[in-house]
Amino acid sequence: MKAYTMKKVSLRTRIFVAMLLLVGLASVLIAVVTVKQYKKQTKEYYDSRFERKERAAQKNVNYELENTIYPAAQQFLGFIFRERIYEIATVHKMKMSIYDLNGQLQLNSYEPWFRIFKERISTKVLKELKKKEEYKESKPLEGGKISQYAYSYIRDRNLNKVGILKVEYVQDNTQEEEQLSSFLNRLFLVYGMMLFLAVSIAYFLSSYITRSLQNISDKIQKTQLLKKNEKIEVEGTTSEIANIVAAYNRMIDELEKSAEKLARSEREQAWREMAKQVAHEIKNPLTPMKLTVQNFERTFDPNEEGIKEKVKDYAQMLTQQIDVMSSIATSFSDFARMPKKNVERVELNSVLKSAMDIFDSNDITFHCNKEEIYLNLDKNQIIRVLNNLVKNSIQATESNTEPKVEIILEEKENEVEIRVKDNGKGIPEEDRDLIFEPKFTTKSSGMGLGLPMVRNIIETYNGSVSFNSVIGLGTEFIIKLPKNDHPQWN
Repeated sequence: MKAYTMKKVSLRTRIFVAMLLLVGLASVLIAVVTVKQYKKQTKEYYDSRFERKERAAQKNVNYELENTIYPAAQQFLGFIFRERIYEIATVHKMKMSIYDLNGQLQLNSYEPWFRIFKERISTKVLKELKKKEEYKESKPLEGGKISQYAYSYIRDRNLNKVGILKVEYVQDNTQEEEQLSSFLNRLFLVYGMMLFLAVSIAYFLSSYITRSLQNISDKIQKTQLLKKNEKIEVEGTTSEIANIVAAYNRMIDELEKSAEKLARSEREQAWREMAKQVAHEIKNPLTPMKLTVQNFERTFDPNEEGIKEKVKDYAQMLTQQIDVMSSIATSFSDFARMPKKNVERVELNSVLKSAMDIFDSNDITFHCNKEEIYLNLDKNQIIRVLNNLVKNSIQATESNTEPKVEIILEEKENEVEIRVKDNGKGIPEEDRDLIFEPKFTTKSSGMGLGLPMVRNIIETYNGSVSFNSVIGLGTEFIIKLPKNDHPQWN
């Protein structure tokens, strides 16, 4: 629905909307990039500032540790920094805390030294600190402020760990947020003026571009293939529009010549297609007939018991296929119509068995879920359908060391199902959408009309034909015919 609506929108409107979208998207993109870059630079600045403060605080702590009268050991940390921690924290404008190596708080810069402390460093922080020698984290506070923490080891002159230093710095982004808000307000004001200017330019530009095209469009809409068409005469247009007009006028001249050639070509193509399909349909019964004659010649023994009945069976098979060929030749006398159906009540078991027997192959098996299944249809057409499918299955299993073709007939509640299944090479994925298209074939010979003919015949009985195929495992064609005692077929 959306695609159809877009096609109905005029070129003038498309140009107008496209220019507005271009300016709007560019404005939004610039604003987003600007805000992200501003925030990134602000974060980098505060991170760098905090890192400098942290390094300076660490140097002060190391200096005190090196110039104390107490031994540089973790049990003396409280005595070493009892007075100096407040001065260091004040100079660097940060909160400071000192812990022993087990994470137990010894003293900090914001509570009295003589107070009993219960605060400990979390196990997670201690594990990360042992891995990286330093651990940092941050968390947001009220009013847009951010609290940054950093943990690091306190070392003596021999670089032995004697404690853990924690520094905390509260970052106030209020001023930066106000500056960013002010900058965005000015930016949006400029974009608003640009958008207004873009609307004006887009309106006049789209009108100018499409004025001449509208005149050409009116002429083109009146163009018809089989009628005399007028050429376009315009003056004072741009070179691009003039080129379009010249191309259209040349097309009108060629159109008159092509119309006659097209009509002649269509007639010739129709006769060629009819000839191809006639040849294809006649070849289908010829193949089993040839196999029957060859088999008869190979196995004929005039002294064999029951030879007369065997000859009679062979003659009946050949006569049946000749009837099919005769039906094909008669029906193709009218190119535009499928063969006329001779609908009768048919027992499918015997019909399919007789059609299968003519291939005379031990690789073909037949299964049925009932002894007798009746349908009202044309027997010759069903034989043609089965001949096509079985022949395709045999060709698909030629390279198989143990070829197998199964014909399965099942009567269900509302339909009769015929399945022709083989263990051949399967149908490639790229060919499956084209398998029922006329003139499509994957064989080195053949016209590609067999499966389209199968589908056309089955669909005239309000049935359906489909297939399942797996590469390397085989293919199964499934025919479904509705059960109807009194069908109304065309």
